[in-house]
Amino acid sequence: MSGHNRKSPPSQRRPRPTPRASRPGQTDDLRRAARIAAHDRCCAEECAKIVALPVQHEHAAGIDAGDASHWVCVDATPDGADTVREFPAHTPGLRELVAWLRWCGVTTIAIEATGAYGHVLFLTLLEAGFTAILTPPQFARQIKGRPKTDRRDCQWIQRLHKLGMLPSVFQPDETTQTLRDYVRQRGNLVRLSSQHIQRMQKALELMNLKLTKVLGDITGVTGLKIIRAILKGRRDPKELAALRDRRCHHSVAEIATALDGRYRPEHLLELRCSLEMWEKYLEMIAVVDQAIAAQLRLMQRKTELPPLPPQTRKRGRKPHDPRFDVRTALYFATGVDLTAIEGIDELNALTLVSELGCDYTKWPTVKQFTCWLGLCPNWKKTGGKVQSSHTRRGKNRAARALRLAAWSLVRSKSYLGAYMRRQRGRLGKPQAITATAHKLARILYNLMRYGVEYTKQSEAAYAEQVHERLEKQLRRRAKELGFELQPITPPTPPPAATQ
Repeated sequence: MSGHNRKSPPSQRRPRPTPRASRPGQTDDLRRAARIAAHDRCCAEECAKIVALPVQHEHAAGIDAGDASHWVCVDATPDGADTVREFPAHTPGLRELVAWLRWCGVTTIAIEATGAYGHVLFLTLLEAGFTAILTPPQFARQIKGRPKTDRRDCQWIQRLHKLGMLPSVFQPDETTQTLRDYVRQRGNLVRLSSQHIQRMQKALELMNLKLTKVLGDITGVTGLKIIRAILKGRRDPKELAALRDRRCHHSVAEIATALDGRYRPEHLLELRCSLEMWEKYLEMIAVVDQAIAAQLRLMQRKTELPPLPPQTRKRGRKPHDPRFDVRTALYFATGVDLTAIEGIDELNALTLVSELGCDYTKWPTVKQFTCWLGLCPNWKKTGGKVQSSHTRRGKNRAARALRLAAWSLVRSKSYLGAYMRRQRGRLGKPQAITATAHKLARILYNLMRYGVEYTKQSEAAYAEQVHERLEKQLRRRAKELGFELQPITPPTPPPAATQ
């Protein structure tokens, strides 16, 4: 027998290797790898479904806007070159981008709305004759697990826009955009000026001048007279208190007691600087008010409108109030009187017109309008159970103006005021403000879209409506239980005895 066929004795045989025991963390690694593989398969299936969708826009382009450069993707180029290009964000680069899009035969473009980066690009494309939309970032987000680069982002935006899967954010007309920029700039100036009012209050407090305890507003007539007199060197409390306006609620003696302070040069300097800066902001606000008034004159309607009925002023004029007749200007621009609705004053009406414009046909129904404002429940249901019904969080300035208008109705004796107070008792203050703002939004939509005038109702009318609703519920409940509800007739008083 040959040597290689001879079997070795059992004592010389090698023992078979026993299977190695798995480490405790090895099983977790395998499970994690399986989950990642399953997720990748789901992503691939989703991509395949998206590719199989019908094409909505043949000549579509997608742009990922940035601060330094814009990445652009088209479907195809005439010379067969790369379909993705990067263009600088300066004006010559934008001209080159527009020329390349025209050369590629693009007709519609989607831009991811990322702050102010794509605003100039969006306006440039509209002026060039393209159909451009700004889409929210959450709709153009990459599929989780894929590498994220600017090049891939613009390709993904182009693919989604080609299939018609990207919605557009709300964009008003050009005149309304100009008015919106003016009003927002005015709001920024008012907020910055309020910081200097707080610094004046701090300087007065550091000198132990309790002017804020006896005056509701230090920028009123009495407050400004006293502050300017202090900066001129007058220190006698009685002499300063004599500058009190006749409409002030506190007496001269109370104001004189509050003005007995401890004057320091550093605090006086801070008071002077803050006052001068506040006055400078008021000058800039007046300049912006002139621009707003001129823009509203450009937006006036050509049709003849009946004259506005006179309206009594509910409060005195504040330093930050517009210096022109906002109510009349908005009436000739929109054709309706928005201040006729309880809670909506001139500034709230100006904010609503600047943010929403005059064309409400962009929202087909009132439900879509209130949903866009974020004033209706955002339902999240799974497995037949409601996980959340809170309103959508956002920074919609129009919704903020409606909430401010709703809160101003808390002491109103009108129908809406009674509704606000009843909802506050049922739901609490935040939910009541949102519910009242939702009702105001519906009134505003019907007024601007269909011209349905708002009819003012009293608090008694709302109480009667609530009483009828409760009576109807009681009758239905009694019928379900087999009873019949009968009203109680008041007893007739006995006839008076005759002597």
